[in-house]
Amino acid sequence: MGLAERTAKRDPAELFGILFDVNRCIGCRACQSACKEAHNLPYVPQNQPHRPRGAESTDWNKPDLTPYDYLVMNAHLAEGKDGETKWWHVRRACMHCVEPICFEACFVHAYRKTPEGPVVYVHPEVCTGCRYCQLACPFQAVTLEWEDVFSRISKCPMCYERVQQGHPPACVSACPTKALEFGKRGALLEKARERIKKHPDKYVDHIFGEKEAGGTSVLYIAGVPFEKLGFSEDIIDKSIPKYTWKYISKAPILAVSLPVAFAALYVYTKRRAENEDGGH
Repeated sequence: MGLAERTAKRDPAELFGILFDVNRCIGCRACQSACKEAHNLPYVPQNQPHRPRGAESTDWNKPDLTPYDYLVMNAHLAEGKDGETKWWHVRRACMHCVEPICFEACFVHAYRKTPEGPVVYVHPEVCTGCRYCQLACPFQAVTLEWEDVFSRISKCPMCYERVQQGHPPACVSACPTKALEFGKRGALLEKARERIKKHPDKYVDHIFGEKEAGGTSVLYIAGVPFEKLGFSEDIIDKSIPKYTWKYISKAPILAVSLPVAFAALYVYTKRRAENEDGGH
């Protein structure tokens, strides 16, 4: 049985998740500070010349995720459903996919999709630093500790230890406006649908993360189309591991058959060359 099938057995509605209401966020960055404190992350300025390697953004309004920033807030100027143009503040961090492609791409099993929902980089000691997970992530939420000799992956673990103890993640606890809410994914989806239905003049009819990449445990609702908030429009709704598994599953067959084919070709060409030499 493949990794994708094993992760798919969990009921997505029962996974813990986070609902982020963009309309309620005031951009105070309390969540960002709480994240740093909870994970003992150092403060490293993102502006030149001290910006960490791998952080490509030069816009202070849209900082990149780095090994020192599991969570960042991006600001986007856009017109909302009410016709008002203003700054919208958007939380960026790991989306904790229901069927994570980072977990699927890791051939040394450094990742774990926990029964509670968070996707955790749990075995850094076996990580080879290949960056397959980083390249595969459709949300660009995985970063690499470039400064270390043995580079390791860095990402939001959704405060997994706190979740295990029955507490919400640090970012959720720190939010003063309840823009961040923690709970079971099914209940959060219902809450999001109810809020959109009750206030159609304030929210677009779209829950980002409900279907994207097969569904994520971090969900978003907003009063402006998500493409105006820096979200990619190219992310497919179908689960990426399920979409790619039929091709990935052929890898063992190719690993055996290709060397055999190349060996046969080598023997054929060698014999042909010998016959041609003998003919002269």
